[in-house]
Amino acid sequence: MIKIAVPKGHLEEQTVRLLEDSGIGVLGRDARQLFARTYDPDIELVFVRAQDIADLVAKGATDLGITGYDLVRESGSDVVELLDLGYGSTRLVVAAHEKSGIKSVEDIKPGMRVATEFPNVAKQYFAEQGIAVEVVRVTGAAEITPLIGVADLIVDVTSTGTTLRTHGLRVVGTILESTARLIANPRSLQEKRAKIEDIVTAIGSVLRARGRKLVLMNVPEEKLPEIKLIMPGMAGPTVSRVEAAEPMLAVQAVVEEKDVYEVVKRAKRAGARDILVVPIERILP
Repeated sequence: MIKIAVPKGHLEEQTVRLLEDSGIGVLGRDARQLFARTYDPDIELVFVRAQDIADLVAKGATDLGITGYDLVRESGSDVVELLDLGYGSTRLVVAAHEKSGIKSVEDIKPGMRVATEFPNVAKQYFAEQGIAVEVVRVTGAAEITPLIGVADLIVDVTSTGTTLRTHGLRVVGTILESTARLIANPRSLQEKRAKIEDIVTAIGSVLRARGRKLVLMNVPEEKLPEIKLIMPGMAGPTVSRVEAAEPMLAVQAVVEEKDVYEVVKRAKRAGARDILVVPIERILP
Protein backbone atom coordinates (compact mmCIF):
# COMPACT_ATOMS: atom_id res chain seq x y z
CA MET A 1 0.00 0.00 0.00
CA ILE A 2 1.23 3.49 -0.92
CA LYS A 3 -0.16 6.43 1.04
CA ILE A 4 -0.05 9.87 -0.55
CA ALA A 5 -0.62 13.04 1.49
CA VAL A 6 -2.75 15.50 -0.49
CA PRO A 7 -2.94 19.18 0.54
CA LYS A 8 -6.26 20.65 1.64
CA GLY A 9 -6.86 24.25 0.68
CA HIS A 10 -5.58 26.26 -2.26
CA LEU A 11 -3.52 23.42 -3.78
CA GLU A 12 -6.26 20.81 -3.39
CA GLU A 13 -8.25 21.35 -6.58
CA GLN A 14 -5.23 21.30 -8.90
CA THR A 15 -3.76 18.30 -7.07
CA VAL A 16 -6.97 16.28 -7.40
CA ARG A 17 -7.16 17.20 -11.09
CA LEU A 18 -3.57 16.03 -11.59
CA LEU A 19 -4.32 12.72 -9.88
CA GLU A 20 -7.41 12.28 -12.07
CA ASP A 21 -5.52 13.11 -15.26
CA SER A 22 -2.73 10.70 -14.34
CA GLY A 23 -5.18 7.82 -13.89
CA ILE A 24 -4.76 7.55 -10.11
CA GLY A 25 -8.04 9.32 -9.42
CA VAL A 26 -10.03 9.98 -6.24
CA LEU A 27 -12.92 7.70 -5.32
CA GLY A 28 -15.84 8.21 -2.96
CA ARG A 29 -14.79 11.30 -1.05
CA ASP A 30 -16.66 14.39 0.07
CA ALA A 31 -15.02 17.52 1.46
CA ARG A 32 -15.20 16.30 5.08
CA GLN A 33 -13.41 12.99 4.57
CA LEU A 34 -9.69 12.78 5.28
CA PHE A 35 -9.10 9.46 3.50
CA ALA A 36 -9.94 8.44 -0.04
CA ARG A 37 -9.48 5.41 -2.23
CA THR A 38 -8.15 5.64 -5.78
CA TYR A 39 -8.58 3.68 -9.00
CA ASP A 40 -5.52 1.71 -7.90
CA PRO A 41 -6.36 -0.46 -4.86
CA ASP A 42 -2.74 -0.17 -3.71
CA ILE A 43 -2.82 3.64 -3.46
CA GLU A 44 -4.62 5.54 -0.67
CA LEU A 45 -4.91 9.31 -0.29
CA VAL A 46 -4.78 11.25 2.98
CA PHE A 47 -6.06 14.85 2.91
CA VAL A 48 -4.20 17.07 5.40
CA ARG A 49 -2.93 20.63 5.80
CA ALA A 50 -0.19 21.51 3.33
CA GLN A 51 1.94 22.76 6.25
CA ASP A 52 1.98 19.27 7.82
CA ILE A 53 2.80 17.19 4.76
CA ALA A 54 6.60 17.39 4.73
CA ASP A 55 6.76 16.23 8.35
CA LEU A 56 4.25 13.43 7.76
CA VAL A 57 6.28 12.17 4.82
CA ALA A 58 9.58 12.46 6.71
CA LYS A 59 8.17 10.44 9.63
CA GLY A 60 6.82 7.74 7.31
CA ALA A 61 3.17 8.38 8.13
CA THR A 62 2.71 8.62 4.35
CA ASP A 63 5.05 7.42 1.63
CA LEU A 64 4.52 10.38 -0.68
CA GLY A 65 3.16 13.88 -0.38
CA ILE A 66 2.32 16.92 -2.47
CA THR A 67 3.00 20.32 -0.97
CA GLY A 68 4.68 23.65 -1.66
CA TYR A 69 8.46 23.90 -1.92
CA ASP A 70 8.38 26.81 0.55
CA LEU A 71 6.79 24.54 3.16
CA VAL A 72 9.32 21.77 2.50
CA ARG A 73 12.14 24.25 3.05
CA GLU A 74 10.56 25.61 6.23
CA SER A 75 10.07 22.16 7.71
CA GLY A 76 13.69 21.12 7.15
CA SER A 77 12.38 17.56 6.91
CA ASP A 78 14.38 14.71 5.44
CA VAL A 79 12.42 14.04 2.25
CA VAL A 80 13.32 13.39 -1.38
CA GLU A 81 11.90 15.67 -4.06
CA LEU A 82 10.66 13.62 -7.02
CA LEU A 83 8.82 16.08 -9.26
CA ASP A 84 8.22 19.80 -9.66
CA LEU A 85 4.50 19.82 -10.44
CA GLY A 86 4.53 23.35 -11.82
CA TYR A 87 1.39 24.77 -10.21
CA GLY A 88 0.79 26.81 -7.05
CA SER A 89 3.48 29.32 -8.04
CA THR A 90 4.39 31.79 -5.29
CA ARG A 91 7.37 33.74 -4.01
CA LEU A 92 8.64 33.97 -0.46
CA VAL A 93 9.66 37.58 -0.09
CA VAL A 94 10.96 40.16 2.34
CA ALA A 95 8.66 43.21 2.49
CA ALA A 96 8.76 46.54 4.31
CA HIS A 97 6.32 49.40 4.70
CA GLU A 98 6.59 52.01 1.97
CA LYS A 99 7.23 54.71 4.59
CA SER A 100 10.03 52.77 6.31
CA GLY A 101 12.74 53.99 3.97
CA ILE A 102 13.78 50.38 3.32
CA LYS A 103 14.05 49.83 -0.44
CA SER A 104 16.41 46.86 -0.54
CA VAL A 105 17.88 44.20 1.75
CA GLU A 106 20.98 46.39 2.10
CA ASP A 107 18.83 48.98 3.94
CA ILE A 108 17.86 46.53 6.70
CA LYS A 109 19.56 47.38 10.00
CA PRO A 110 20.74 44.89 12.64
CA GLY A 111 18.19 44.35 15.39
CA MET A 112 15.13 44.95 13.22
CA ARG A 113 12.17 42.67 13.87
CA VAL A 114 10.89 40.35 11.15
CA ALA A 115 7.41 38.81 11.44
CA THR A 116 6.80 35.58 9.54
CA GLU A 117 5.15 32.16 9.35
CA PHE A 118 8.50 30.91 8.02
CA PRO A 119 10.94 31.49 10.90
CA ASN A 120 13.43 28.79 9.87
CA VAL A 121 13.77 30.00 6.30
CA ALA A 122 13.88 33.63 7.47
CA LYS A 123 16.64 32.98 10.02
CA GLN A 124 18.72 31.13 7.45
CA TYR A 125 18.23 33.85 4.85
CA PHE A 126 19.24 36.74 7.08
CA ALA A 127 22.17 34.74 8.46
CA GLU A 128 23.38 34.28 4.89
CA GLN A 129 22.98 38.03 4.33
CA GLY A 130 25.01 38.71 7.48
CA ILE A 131 22.21 40.71 9.10
CA ALA A 132 21.33 39.98 12.75
CA VAL A 133 17.55 40.43 12.97
CA GLU A 134 14.95 39.37 15.53
CA VAL A 135 12.53 36.88 13.97
CA VAL A 136 8.98 37.05 15.39
CA ARG A 137 6.85 34.02 14.56
CA VAL A 138 3.23 34.71 13.65
CA THR A 139 0.52 32.28 12.54
CA GLY A 140 -1.22 34.51 10.01
CA ALA A 141 -1.78 38.05 8.74
CA ALA A 142 1.92 38.91 8.84
CA GLU A 143 1.22 41.88 6.55
CA ILE A 144 -0.45 43.87 9.36
CA THR A 145 2.45 43.54 11.82
CA PRO A 146 4.42 46.56 10.53
CA LEU A 147 1.24 48.64 10.80
CA ILE A 148 0.67 47.83 14.47
CA GLY A 149 4.30 48.06 15.59
CA VAL A 150 4.93 44.34 16.05
CA ALA A 151 7.65 44.18 13.38
CA ASP A 152 9.71 46.31 11.03
CA LEU A 153 9.61 43.81 8.18
CA ILE A 154 7.82 40.66 7.13
CA VAL A 155 8.78 37.49 5.31
CA ASP A 156 5.67 36.20 3.58
CA VAL A 157 4.33 34.34 0.56
CA THR A 158 2.96 36.31 -2.37
CA SER A 159 1.73 35.44 -5.83
CA THR A 160 0.60 38.75 -7.32
CA GLY A 161 1.72 41.16 -4.59
CA THR A 162 -1.78 42.66 -4.35
CA THR A 163 -2.23 41.96 -0.62
CA LEU A 164 1.15 43.48 0.17
CA ARG A 165 0.40 46.64 -1.80
CA THR A 166 -3.03 46.92 -0.17
CA HIS A 167 -1.28 47.14 3.21
CA GLY A 168 1.29 49.66 1.98
CA LEU A 169 4.14 47.15 1.75
CA ARG A 170 6.83 46.85 -0.89
CA VAL A 171 8.94 43.81 -1.74
CA VAL A 172 12.60 44.46 -0.97
CA GLY A 173 13.97 40.96 -1.58
CA THR A 174 13.00 37.51 -2.83
CA ILE A 175 14.09 34.50 -0.79
CA LEU A 176 12.81 31.70 -3.03
CA GLU A 177 10.38 30.75 -5.78
CA SER A 178 7.91 28.01 -4.85
CA THR A 179 5.67 25.54 -6.68
CA ALA A 180 3.96 22.32 -5.65
CA ARG A 181 6.34 19.36 -5.38
CA LEU A 182 5.93 15.59 -5.14
CA ILE A 183 8.09 14.40 -2.24
CA ALA A 184 8.92 10.96 -0.86
CA ASN A 185 10.01 9.34 2.37
CA PRO A 186 13.60 8.09 1.80
CA ARG A 187 12.89 4.67 3.31
CA SER A 188 9.69 4.24 1.30
CA LEU A 189 11.62 5.15 -1.82
CA GLN A 190 13.96 2.23 -1.17
CA GLU A 191 11.41 -0.34 -0.03
CA LYS A 192 8.60 0.54 -2.48
CA ARG A 193 10.66 1.89 -5.38
CA ALA A 194 8.88 0.02 -8.19
CA LYS A 195 5.41 1.23 -7.20
CA ILE A 196 6.60 4.77 -6.53
CA GLU A 197 8.32 4.86 -9.93
CA ASP A 198 5.01 3.85 -11.52
CA ILE A 199 3.31 6.79 -9.78
CA VAL A 200 6.07 9.21 -10.81
CA THR A 201 5.81 7.98 -14.41
CA ALA A 202 2.03 8.44 -14.44
CA ILE A 203 2.14 11.97 -13.00
CA GLY A 204 5.19 12.95 -15.05
CA SER A 205 3.46 11.89 -18.27
CA VAL A 206 0.66 14.37 -17.56
CA LEU A 207 3.10 17.17 -16.77
CA ARG A 208 5.01 16.58 -20.03
CA ALA A 209 1.77 16.72 -22.03
CA ARG A 210 0.58 20.00 -20.55
CA GLY A 211 1.21 22.95 -22.81
CA ARG A 212 1.69 20.74 -25.89
CA LYS A 213 -0.48 19.78 -28.87
CA LEU A 214 -0.24 17.14 -31.57
CA VAL A 215 -0.26 18.79 -35.01
CA LEU A 216 -1.06 16.61 -38.02
CA MET A 217 -1.14 17.62 -41.69
CA ASN A 218 -0.94 16.36 -45.23
CA VAL A 219 1.98 17.74 -47.23
CA PRO A 220 2.97 17.51 -50.91
CA GLU A 221 6.09 15.35 -51.05
CA GLU A 222 8.27 18.06 -52.56
CA LYS A 223 7.40 20.39 -49.65
CA LEU A 224 8.65 18.02 -46.92
CA PRO A 225 12.10 19.65 -46.43
CA GLU A 226 10.44 23.02 -45.79
CA ILE A 227 7.81 21.54 -43.46
CA LYS A 228 10.50 19.73 -41.42
CA LEU A 229 12.09 23.10 -40.69
CA ILE A 230 8.74 24.50 -39.53
CA MET A 231 7.67 21.66 -37.19
CA PRO A 232 10.69 19.72 -35.89
CA GLY A 233 8.71 18.16 -32.99
CA MET A 234 10.21 16.51 -29.91
CA ALA A 235 12.57 14.23 -31.84
CA GLY A 236 11.68 15.24 -35.39
CA PRO A 237 8.33 14.88 -37.14
CA THR A 238 6.78 11.52 -37.94
CA VAL A 239 6.27 11.09 -41.69
CA SER A 240 4.24 8.47 -43.55
CA ARG A 241 2.96 8.11 -47.09
CA VAL A 242 -0.64 8.96 -47.97
CA GLU A 243 -2.42 6.81 -50.56
CA ALA A 244 -3.45 9.64 -52.87
CA ALA A 245 -3.50 10.46 -56.57
CA GLU A 246 -0.60 12.90 -56.13
CA PRO A 247 2.56 12.24 -54.08
CA MET A 248 1.46 13.22 -50.55
CA LEU A 249 2.90 12.67 -47.08
CA ALA A 250 1.25 12.71 -43.65
CA VAL A 251 3.34 14.65 -41.13
CA GLN A 252 2.75 14.85 -37.39
CA ALA A 253 4.69 16.34 -34.50
CA VAL A 254 4.24 17.41 -30.89
CA VAL A 255 4.35 21.21 -30.72
CA GLU A 256 4.47 23.62 -27.80
CA GLU A 257 1.03 25.19 -27.43
CA LYS A 258 2.47 28.68 -27.62
CA ASP A 259 4.00 27.84 -31.01
CA VAL A 260 0.92 26.23 -32.62
CA TYR A 261 -0.39 29.42 -34.23
CA GLU A 262 2.92 30.19 -35.91
CA VAL A 263 3.54 26.57 -36.98
CA VAL A 264 0.09 26.21 -38.56
CA LYS A 265 0.36 29.56 -40.33
CA ARG A 266 3.76 28.81 -41.82
CA ALA A 267 2.84 25.23 -42.73
CA LYS A 268 -0.29 26.39 -44.51
CA ARG A 269 1.72 28.88 -46.52
CA ALA A 270 4.20 26.13 -47.40
CA GLY A 271 1.42 24.02 -48.93
CA ALA A 272 0.21 21.86 -46.04
CA ARG A 273 -3.49 21.01 -45.89
CA ASP A 274 -5.98 18.96 -43.84
CA ILE A 275 -4.30 20.32 -40.70
CA LEU A 276 -5.45 18.97 -37.34
CA VAL A 277 -4.49 20.23 -33.86
CA VAL A 278 -5.21 17.58 -31.23
CA PRO A 279 -4.99 17.72 -27.39
CA ILE A 280 -2.49 15.39 -25.68
CA GLU A 281 -3.33 13.74 -22.37
CA ARG A 282 0.01 12.12 -21.59
CA ILE A 283 3.55 11.85 -22.94
CA LEU A 284 5.77 8.99 -21.79
CA PRO A 285 9.47 9.04 -22.67
